[in-house]
Amino acid sequence: MNSYNIAVIGGDGTGPEVVREAIKVLDAAARKFSIRLDYTHFDFGGDRYLRTREVLPDSAVAELRQFPAILLGAIGHPDVKPGILEKGILLRLRFELEQYINLRPVKLYDQRFCPLRDKGPQDIDFVVVRENNEGLYTGVGGFVFKGTPNEVAVQESVNTRRGIERCLRFAFDLARKRRGGAPWPGLKSDDVAAGRKAQLTLCGKTNVLTYAFDLWERAFHQIGQKNYPDIKRDYAHVDATTMWFVKNPEWFDVIVTDNLFGDIITDLGAMIQGGMGIAAGGNINPTGTSMFEPIGGSAPKYTGLGVINPLAAICAGQMMLDFLGETEAAGAIEKAVIRTVVEKIKSLAAGKMGYSTSQVGDLVAAAL
Repeated sequence: MNSYNIAVIGGDGTGPEVVREAIKVLDAAARKFSIRLDYTHFDFGGDRYLRTREVLPDSAVAELRQFPAILLGAIGHPDVKPGILEKGILLRLRFELEQYINLRPVKLYDQRFCPLRDKGPQDIDFVVVRENNEGLYTGVGGFVFKGTPNEVAVQESVNTRRGIERCLRFAFDLARKRRGGAPWPGLKSDDVAAGRKAQLTLCGKTNVLTYAFDLWERAFHQIGQKNYPDIKRDYAHVDATTMWFVKNPEWFDVIVTDNLFGDIITDLGAMIQGGMGIAAGGNINPTGTSMFEPIGGSAPKYTGLGVINPLAAICAGQMMLDFLGETEAAGAIEKAVIRTVVEKIKSLAAGKMGYSTSQVGDLVAAAL
């Protein structure tokens, strides 16, 4: 029996509620597939900060590094100034645990929940690979004459050849795996059977950001030509990418981009796959500790009401199992989610599902 120690950060607002349902489904999968999951809970978040004025203890990163994976609910508290928790917990963990990939499957399970006309599950099934440790999110910059009429604010985008190359290689490998039949989220079995050529799209802004994306584009083509001749390479400006997400989402297979653009386009991706209630993501260190989370916020106005949609957190748990190598169990959870969405759920929006938060967790667990 394979055994895994999992760190759990319920976080703020509805975070603990959705994590509870994710664990319920994970435990059902563990029983079915003879896996042992041991959970260690951490109380990092807004309530702890308000109580102790400490965002993340100095020992936290070293302690979390001992776990192969972290399951996160949400970070964000209405009584804490925006940025304190996000930078002090989310960004710190992503950077110090070197989770240099943000992985976002964009997959539509039911046409009823897609806002795009005439688009179905066969059209919306791609993955965004976002560089997660560099770009504008490094915090390089500062103020001059702050608080005066002559104030100047500078924020710099940091892009290194090392950081770009490791992100590109992960994306190329993923594109190859999706077409080779490996059980990554978003795999289209009909594409594997048809032998469709894998495609990787670089999303950037080469016509304006002529330094950063010159480096991205050169590395993209050099690595692709030398090591991945079987992968079709494509390029799209970020503004065109958002347009084509709406007009022709079926054009995309795997997309790779920088930190800021990835943050933006994945929210649009969430909307075309049905909304934040179904959108999960992973912060990946391929050889270290990775963190999996629903990409929506803490939704404090719904806290304790039992109406928040837990499916994104459940899908985050599915991604976590996949990362750990438990691909059969991960695939079973995804099938259970699809069955629940198609057969039971009235809406993916909070309070409109037709079931409570815990009941949705029960439905997915039962579907396993």
